[in-house]
Amino acid sequence: MILSASRRTDIPGYYPGWLARRFQEGYLCVRNPMNPRQVSRISLNPDVIDCIVFWTKNPLPMFRYLDLFEKYPYYFQFTLTGYGREIEPGLPDKRSVLIPAFQELSGKIGSDRMIWRYDPIFLSGRYTLEYHEKAFSEIAGSLSGCTNRVVISFLDEYEKTRRNMRGTGQISLTEELIRAAAARFAAAARRYGMEIVTCAEKIDLSDYGIEHGACIDKEYIERLLGCRLRGRKDPGQRRECGCMESVETGTYHTCRNGCRYCYANDSPGRVRENVLKYDESSPLLCGCLQDRDIITERKMKSLKI
Repeated sequence: MILSASRRTDIPGYYPGWLARRFQEGYLCVRNPMNPRQVSRISLNPDVIDCIVFWTKNPLPMFRYLDLFEKYPYYFQFTLTGYGREIEPGLPDKRSVLIPAFQELSGKIGSDRMIWRYDPIFLSGRYTLEYHEKAFSEIAGSLSGCTNRVVISFLDEYEKTRRNMRGTGQISLTEELIRAAAARFAAAARRYGMEIVTCAEKIDLSDYGIEHGACIDKEYIERLLGCRLRGRKDPGQRRECGCMESVETGTYHTCRNGCRYCYANDSPGRVRENVLKYDESSPLLCGCLQDRDIITERKMKSLKI
């Protein structure tokens, strides 16, 4: 199986010690967000984990634990945008900390295991097309040779996203604006030798050399592993999502990055409440098992052909 760590929170940035402890003990537990009494127990045996996909905006806290994952194939999806702290308040400085962190991690694990994400893209009075073009080009130039792929997506307006984005001056994204942005990003990506794909976008941007991509990308993982996989499209994701099936390890409402556009956090107050429950020794992230929990062993098997 493919392990996702994590769509729901920044595990490498805030909880790498918990994840390392889980891998040392050989299992972790995940509470079903739709039915909190249901808990899955997930084996972390290398025989059944084909690949780990790490999602982060700051991998620096993870560096000390990388050796623990040597026997597992993995890659990082590193989100790095041009937004300021009024949009991404929990992140270190991009130029002095995060771009060097990307470069350093690429040097440690190789450019083929590094995917740069410039997303989600929204426009406002400050974050204009020209602003994004300049920011994207500057970051792309800094990451040239450190990654072979960049993923872009445009902001989806979930209810909680609209609530969190109030006051940012966000403007509606028309197809014309999306195409104008795509043309500029594609030109910069080509200039720095990067493949550019979209994430969960319905719009066809192939005229600009941008294909539909996937975050948990079956073909990409097959190239890393050097073998075919049996995996199907993930039925739990949106129709436009191209990701293959995976096992999620994270917990909603626990990411401390505080990004205004986030769909995984309800509110800062709920995040603070959940973070207080963090226990590195617990099999659950930011929680503990209860007597009333119904714990089920997740059926794990390798997807390798």
